[in-house]
Amino acid sequence: MERTLTPWIAVVGTTHPLGFAGLTLSLALAPGLGVRAAAIVTGVSAQGLAAADEIPRRAVDDALIAAQFRAVDDLAPAAFHVGALVGAAAVRAVARALAGREVPIVLDPVIAASDGRRLADDATVAALRGELIAGTLLTPNLDEAELLLDFPVRDEGAMRAAGVALRERFGARAVLVKGGHLGASAQLLDVLVSDAGVRSFGGPRRPGTMRGTGDALGTALAAELARGTPLEPAVERARALVAELIACARRIGTMNVAPLGEV
Repeated sequence: MERTLTPWIAVVGTTHPLGFAGLTLSLALAPGLGVRAAAIVTGVSAQGLAAADEIPRRAVDDALIAAQFRAVDDLAPAAFHVGALVGAAAVRAVARALAGREVPIVLDPVIAASDGRRLADDATVAALRGELIAGTLLTPNLDEAELLLDFPVRDEGAMRAAGVALRERFGARAVLVKGGHLGASAQLLDVLVSDAGVRSFGGPRRPGTMRGTGDALGTALAAELARGTPLEPAVERARALVAELIACARRIGTMNVAPLGEV
């Protein structure tokens, strides 16, 4: 019997010491998604249990970022997931390392927190727009879509317009606008814009919240695409995973976190 090798993905971004988000969460989720994950550290954070307006974060230098990409290339990753990048220099370093690759790249532009708080300066946003978005599957939340486009994104019509605009202006291969911040709506709505057109994904909103939902969704998307799943079914499966994680989340300190090892 021919043996099927488990595909590798590479996750790119910033560490979280407690494993509730960022690279640490992505690495923990990967085995359950049918892939193995290699990590490229572009930044280090010091986030603990306390919710803080200013989380200490520091970028890794450009040369070390590039060296990590060369090391990971030994595994020939079948997809990449890019999460939080600390500063414009890190964005540019990642963009250079990803240029010309033919495998799927899922980009979560972590520039706004779930409470709407801005996490990136103008230079970082400009670097994302001009150097990294092109050719990726971009997965912004509503606040991030607004920051990238400079127009309000607060309903399904605006989400559809935002997805189209992000492809046209910045060259994204596809855009999944995440509607988790639509407020009191009983439905959880996400909108996918791709070569196949515009499709809305709905479903009942699960009660509660969870730290690291963007990281979980992006990692699941990269895993599905690495395994050869077409885009729309990949989105369906990734959304289902996140919904299950939220439903089973555990309260630790000030936040709800993924129940790793239980889903």
